[in-house]
Amino acid sequence: MKKLHLYLTNALLFMLSSQSIHAQSDATRELEILRQLSTPPVVSGLSVPAMLNAPGNEKLKSFFMTPVSNKEQLKGKRIAVIAADGFEEIEMLAPLWYFKELGAQVDIVAPKYNPAPARYGLTMPEMAQNHIMAIQYLNPVGWVKVDRTADQIKVAEYDAIFIPGGAWNPDNLRFDKDVIKFIQDFYKSGKLTAAICHAPVVLATAGILKGKKLTGYWNIHTDLVNAGATVLDEPVVVDGNLITSRHPIDVADFSRAVANWLNKH
Repeated sequence: MKKLHLYLTNALLFMLSSQSIHAQSDATRELEILRQLSTPPVVSGLSVPAMLNAPGNEKLKSFFMTPVSNKEQLKGKRIAVIAADGFEEIEMLAPLWYFKELGAQVDIVAPKYNPAPARYGLTMPEMAQNHIMAIQYLNPVGWVKVDRTADQIKVAEYDAIFIPGGAWNPDNLRFDKDVIKFIQDFYKSGKLTAAICHAPVVLATAGILKGKKLTGYWNIHTDLVNAGATVLDEPVVVDGNLITSRHPIDVADFSRAVANWLNKH
């Protein structure tokens, strides 16, 4: 009887050991597959202090550090920033800061919150319902609270709109029907429409670039030409009620051009 009990005990231990080894083997395999589907978390960034202090950017730094002389220059003007997740931080916050310094009211407008289906595996913080994510180059860095959504705004409420760039902000915007319809209506009204860096592709989706002169980030030039535009490699291009710029280093020229246009109209 003792021998039978010992045999059964050993058999049970063997089975449990085999199951454990099999489970460990499966877990190891899964970890190896996940490793091959992932990359090490090493990221690049666009440091605002580093950019402002870089050789050749003295005028850009001066733009931020020199006090505004007339803080009522844009008093009574209302400007909408049209942006979504993935906007380039300095391309939104710099013009926004400048226009507010000049006395304008500036609203941050984003597409209506539309969470991705659960099967996409995308997790977002609760604050994503009323905030949009900023990036520096390709690295998420923070969140900005949204004032209004694109389905809530009307052309008559604003004197100008501007769209910041970013790696994927323009793609998020050009997919939103409310954003595109508002841009089309706003541009047709003759009011100022401005975009920097990658953002002119949103204007291309809106179908308002045919016959226009403009600029944008270098890797979207072909898209702009295909949309019927003449593309210039200049810091800022003004064509009627359209203002465009190329890159974060042009943000001062871009902001001044928008303010000057509003002062004249």
